[in-house]
Amino acid sequence: MLTKLSTEAIHRAVRMALDEDAPWGDLTSQTLISPSAQISAQLVAREDGVLSGEDIFRAAMSLTDDSITTTFHLHDGERFTKSAVLADVTGPAQSVLQAERVALNFMQRMCGIATLTATYVAEVAGTKIRIVDTRKTTPGLRLIERYAVRCGGGHNHRFSLSDAVMVKDNHLAIVAANQSISVTDALRTLRASLPHTTHIEVEVDRLDQLDAVLAANVDTILLDNFTTEQLRKGVQHIAGRALIEASGGITLPRLREIAATGVDIISVGALTQNVRSLDLGLDIQTQ
Repeated sequence: MLTKLSTEAIHRAVRMALDEDAPWGDLTSQTLISPSAQISAQLVAREDGVLSGEDIFRAAMSLTDDSITTTFHLHDGERFTKSAVLADVTGPAQSVLQAERVALNFMQRMCGIATLTATYVAEVAGTKIRIVDTRKTTPGLRLIERYAVRCGGGHNHRFSLSDAVMVKDNHLAIVAANQSISVTDALRTLRASLPHTTHIEVEVDRLDQLDAVLAANVDTILLDNFTTEQLRKGVQHIAGRALIEASGGITLPRLREIAATGVDIISVGALTQNVRSLDLGLDIQTQ
């Protein structure tokens, strides 16, 4: 079941965007359009995709003017085809036009993320692989972008630096340069200082780093920028002693061969970092 974003999180992001886009109102609509004018409009797909952002689109309209009514015909996580009418919007013309760009900006990006994620998830269908996102998100919009990943059938990595321990190459380099302690002992000390429920993941970028990490009994090992053959060797060497995440250089054409190596998780920064917003439009209905 898809876990929805909280109303508080939605309103916080939408209010920020509305204030940015119309700090003193919509000068064009307020001077050109009669305050009494009412309109109907349709949110229309210009291409195929996966829906994400219905609550945010609706909030952009209602927080601009609570007399605007938005009715969705599909829901987050559902697929749609080009020319599909995704929602109907009715209300004061000035208000709908003022909210239009913010509503579309959120919806187009979220649908783009959900659609791209669904493509990656479909590529590994029938395997044990989890497709997960990364912290490479737009500052301030991580909750929203990661929700869109879930709409596309993907999973979320740790949400923040506070959620879990992830020891990366820079951490290990600093430990090696500044502390008279082995990687294994440093990781064991780390484990001893944490609650037993805290997950520990360690990133390696060479096969010869594996033994030192495995000796510390960590929970997950991230194989960073490994070739397919190196991934296969890494999986064989780890032999079930930790979960295995593949990351770095992950592209759609490589996905099946990476999945075939036996890794458990594939993390893809491109899901939120390099995504193309989907083409959606708000079409005014004229008599």
